[in-house]
Amino acid sequence: MTTTSSPRRALGLTVPTVLLTTVATALVATPAQAHTPARIPLPPLTALPTGAVAAALAARTAPAELVPVTSYTVQDGDTLWDIAQAHGTTVAALYAANGLGSDSIIYPGQVLSLGGTAPAPAPAVAESATPAPAADTTGPGYDVVAGDTLWSIAHEHGITLAELYAANGLSPDSIIYPGQTLRFSAPAPAPAAVDPAPQPAADTYTAPQVVLDDVQTANAQHIIRVGRELGVSDRGIAIALATAMVESGLVNTPSGDRDSIGLFQQRPSTGWGTPEQIADADYAIRAFYLGTPHTNGLLDIPGWEGLGFSEAAQDVQISAFPARYGLWEPQADGWLAALG
Repeated sequence: MTTTSSPRRALGLTVPTVLLTTVATALVATPAQAHTPARIPLPPLTALPTGAVAAALAARTAPAELVPVTSYTVQDGDTLWDIAQAHGTTVAALYAANGLGSDSIIYPGQVLSLGGTAPAPAPAVAESATPAPAADTTGPGYDVVAGDTLWSIAHEHGITLAELYAANGLSPDSIIYPGQTLRFSAPAPAPAAVDPAPQPAADTYTAPQVVLDDVQTANAQHIIRVGRELGVSDRGIAIALATAMVESGLVNTPSGDRDSIGLFQQRPSTGWGTPEQIADADYAIRAFYLGTPHTNGLLDIPGWEGLGFSEAAQDVQISAFPARYGLWEPQADGWLAALG
C-alpha cells in the first residue's frame, strides 16, 4: 500500500532557525527613524524673592478680607528703602513711625511699624488660658550687658525705641555701654517745693482784772436786764457779759473791725441788721440772745447750755479768737452777782 503525504504536513515545512531569529529581531528592534519627543527648553533659574518683597507678594495674594498689616519683621538683606517700597510707604514715614534717623541700623527680627490701619482683633482666648504678664516698665531700670542694642532692649521689654530714647534722653546716634542703667519710663517730676503754710501767731491775749467804770456798768446792767426779761439763765447772761467785754470792752462803740458796730461788734454785712439798728444797744443785746432772721442768737444754738463757755459764745460770734471769751468767765460771774 502506497503512503501519500498529507497536505497539512506539506504545509508545515521546517523554517530554518536563522530566518526566525532574523524576523524576531526585526520585530523588536527600534527603527532608526523612531520619533523622539523634542525637549522643551526651561527658563534660567531665578532667585526666589525674600525679605520685604516676599512679604509684599504674600500680602497681595492674601484673602481680601484680611486687615492690612501695620508692622513688618525685618528679614536678612532688607533695607528701609526696600521695606518702604514693598509696603507702599516712604522712608520718611518709617523714620517717623519708629523713631529712626538717617543713620539708624535695622536688624533681622526687628519689628517695624508701618502705620496705617490697626490690625484686626485677635481671636478670643479660652478662659482657661493664663494671660501673659505685662512688661514691667515701671521698675528701676535695666543694666546694659555686652551685645545689647537699644532696639533689642526695647523689643525685649515691650516698648518702642522712641519711648526708650525719651526715658533716657537718648537719640538714634547715642552709644550705650555695658553696665549703663537704662530707664523704661521717664522719672516723675519732683513735686514743687511748697512753703509751709504760715502758722498763726500765738494768741497772747489776757483777761486783766477790771473795775467797771460808769459806762461799762450801765451797759452790763442793760445786758443783765434784757436777759432777765427773756428768761435767760445766769450762765447765758454771763456769756453775754464776757462776749461784750471781749468785743467792745463793754462800750457801745460806733465802729470796729471792718463794718463791726456796737457792744457785740455785730456786722451789717453778715445779716445782723442795719447800722442804725446795731448801734442801738437794746437791739444789739436782744439780737445776741435771740438772733435775727439771718443770724443765730445764743438761744438758737441747740444744747448751748451744755457747751463750754467759749464754745457757746463762739457759735454766735464766729470769731477768729474763740478762746478769749472763756478767759472772762470768772469776772463775768462776779459782775452778774454784783449787778443782777
